[in-house]
Amino acid sequence: MDFINAIILGLVQGLTEFLPISSSAHVRIVGELLGTGADPGARFTAIIQLGTEAAVLLYFWKDIVRIIGAWFKALFGKIPRNDPDAKMGWLVIVGSIPIVVLGYLFQDRIETTFRSLWIVAVTLIVFGILLGIADYVGSKTRRLRELTWGHGIIFGFAQALALIPGVSRSGGTITAGLFMGYQRRAAARYSFLLALPAVFGSGFFQLYKAIKEPCTAALQASGTCTAEIFGPAETAVATVVAFVVGLVVIAFFMGYISRRSFLPFVIYRIVLGVVLIVLLSTGVLAA
Repeated sequence: MDFINAIILGLVQGLTEFLPISSSAHVRIVGELLGTGADPGARFTAIIQLGTEAAVLLYFWKDIVRIIGAWFKALFGKIPRNDPDAKMGWLVIVGSIPIVVLGYLFQDRIETTFRSLWIVAVTLIVFGILLGIADYVGSKTRRLRELTWGHGIIFGFAQALALIPGVSRSGGTITAGLFMGYQRRAAARYSFLLALPAVFGSGFFQLYKAIKEPCTAALQASGTCTAEIFGPAETAVATVVAFVVGLVVIAFFMGYISRRSFLPFVIYRIVLGVVLIVLLSTGVLAA
């Protein structure tokens, strides 16, 4: 059953990572519904996100190689420092700073308090409404090449909000981008590029911790070890599943937002949040 549950959670991660509906919230909720005995955990969630970010790496491979190459060339004076690709490299670095700092400062709360399903329910609804407003009022005229340093930092803080399950990494950054007037596709593209350093950093850090410290402090206190929920083999399977499914979803999503609004995702978030509140209020789920 652990392998089946891990496959299901990997599927959920792959299906929801790139949609503005919060993959961490879905992994948290589905993990509870599967009866795994506990929250799958921030560690498990961070590690399987490596699978979906590997999908981003593959999908945007040419862009990423070009950006990294230009960044290094500009750094050593071989091309102008204001080269668009070199600038994008710096913008991804600068935009990643908020989530690194806040992730470090609030690490314990991210792994415990912030994973309360009450918080997940509220953030699903609130940030769903904000996404809908941003999609409605945003001018959607700015292209990615118009990205400024100030906007890059705002994108970064929006991404950092996704440390709270229910906000959504793509949803938060896309919402910020729409409010600032960026096109849907441009906001999504930068969102996915911006996520690479943060998710790979978090995932490999949690992987290191899983090897060095098999039990989290919270689970040690309760007498339950992380490995008793999902061991290395199950986590690896979930990560591979997330990669395969994520690759298909990202291709779909980039095509979808070029033609349609985010309204279906807004409605879905609100409905899911309300259903979650009902389930928590009636005792069907434990927060």
